[in-house]
Amino acid sequence: MPKYYEYKIAGYYLYFTSFCTVECMHVHASDSSLTEAGSAKLFVKSNGDTVLQHRGILTDRELRRIQAFIKQNYKEMYQKWSAYSKNAYYAD
Repeated sequence: MPKYYEYKIAGYYLYFTSFCTVECMHVHASDSSLTEAGSAKLFVKSNGDTVLQHRGILTDRELRRIQAFIKQNYKEMYQKWSAYSKNAYYAD
């Protein structure tokens, strides 16, 4: 399960699974168990904005911090995503 970074953002790891690379770029945010149960799922647009699909157990504050982090680092994150998937950013 590839993590975008080895450290946590707002208390959560940001990752994706090899099974979900058939979709457009997105980020799961989960605690140390790295399971989809309780995790958030955010689709990433080509400008770094995100579309929340599942909020999981995350608070509004945690989601805002994660969304801001993604906005700031989405190009670097896309490099890791594109090593596993041919699918690009989320299109509205």
